[in-house]
Amino acid sequence: MEPDLTREQALRRLKTQVLEELPSRTEIMLHVEMSKEETAFYEAIRQQAVERFTDDGVPDDKKRFQILAEITRLRQACCNPNLIAPELGLPSAKQELLLNVVDEFLENRHKALVFSQFVTHLALVRKALDAKGISYQYLDGSTPARERRVAVDAFQAGEGDLFLISLKAGGTGLNLTAADYVIHLDPWWSPAVEDQASDRAHRIGQQRPVTIYRLVTKATIEDKIVELHKHKRDLADNLLEGAESSARLSTDDILALLKDAQVSKDEPPAVLPSH
Repeated sequence: MEPDLTREQALRRLKTQVLEELPSRTEIMLHVEMSKEETAFYEAIRQQAVERFTDDGVPDDKKRFQILAEITRLRQACCNPNLIAPELGLPSAKQELLLNVVDEFLENRHKALVFSQFVTHLALVRKALDAKGISYQYLDGSTPARERRVAVDAFQAGEGDLFLISLKAGGTGLNLTAADYVIHLDPWWSPAVEDQASDRAHRIGQQRPVTIYRLVTKATIEDKIVELHKHKRDLADNLLEGAESSARLSTDDILALLKDAQVSKDEPPAVLPSH
């Protein structure tokens, strides 16, 4: 007779059984190559941030949050420079790659979920999709529950080629098996959050293989975050959660991310607009 299982063991077994019943799941990282103009813009922001935190005498607790804010700006610059300085009108290599990928799978009658943690980034994507006449559903954390359900039901019924979702709004509770592609526009600190989002398509009811694309801007802070996923997964999970843990990244560790997250030194720095 099989011994009684703990709740954790039972859940683990159930998850294993479910995974065995699901179609295959393929994960692909697509590296984004920034243009010279984007590279110069990104490097100017990074250098400016590093200089701000060099021997500034700011207490570690306060400095920690300031550095995280600068890292967020760098991450937004990786997504689309217009999130930081729309007046410059710089093109986005990541958006161009996204649109190329979307064109390819729409030609073959696929549907996709598109995730970003930045609602402002999704707004720029929406504008680009509108210009190309590509239909989509949308939700973020501010979407009322009723509208959320309407959008999900419409997508499952075939209305919309894409479903644009903010990462936190789409982590759990959604069944979106009409999609067989998932695109993560920017890496989140916690890979578990990304996995939960991908599971909106790769779940019971899915009949087709699921392909997951992660768009990562080459030689930038995004690459550093992906490295954290590989080597310090627990630290990455705790980084923005405010968890009081001995395993937490130190302020110096976070500052090192900022100092190391640079592109080629061959590119001259751009002149940033004044704020």
